[in-house]
Amino acid sequence: MNLIEKLNWRYATKRMNGTKVPQEKVEKILEAVRLAPTSFGLQPFKVIVVEDAALRERIYNEACKQPQIKEASHVLLFAASKNIDEQQVNDYIQLIATTRGIKVESLNDFKAMFGGVISGSEERNFAWTARQAYIAFGVGIVAAAMEDVDATPMEGFNAEAMDKVLGLTDKNLSVVNILALGYRDELNDQLSKTPKVRKSKELLFDFR
Repeated sequence: MNLIEKLNWRYATKRMNGTKVPQEKVEKILEAVRLAPTSFGLQPFKVIVVEDAALRERIYNEACKQPQIKEASHVLLFAASKNIDEQQVNDYIQLIATTRGIKVESLNDFKAMFGGVISGSEERNFAWTARQAYIAFGVGIVAAAMEDVDATPMEGFNAEAMDKVLGLTDKNLSVVNILALGYRDELNDQLSKTPKVRKSKELLFDFR
């Protein structure tokens, strides 16, 4: 199937059957997430990949009582940086220089562009980093569809409790969204056979 066919096939799976997603498919989805675009290319987030049943049970009981947490093969938690500091920018500048074989000093003008981010409030910075995490999140959803893997995007969880379960409270990270990967349970998911509902092209697009 092509991309449009895959996007028509996918839906936010409500119940999963517990079947494990082959590791090679998981790796492709994660690599797509890694390659997703972000502002400046900074990737100001971490993706926590949870397969352990005991940890998923804790997440379910303490932070997100949605069945996909326990029924999925893997649960991806996108944790955005709560604040961007100069050290994070310096590390990124060094990574660019090392990867491209150039001098750090040649990136001074690019580094200066981060000034507005570093000087911003924590609230503003977190809103920005969360948006970057959402870009990668969206790419992960599409990548899963391309691999014939069901995915459930989730926001309905207690972020404070989630961060506590994952030990993120003092790590400048907070979970902003969840992507459960697995396979649909067609017997128990009433939406598995229903038509996809989307606005028409005429309603969605405004050509000028």
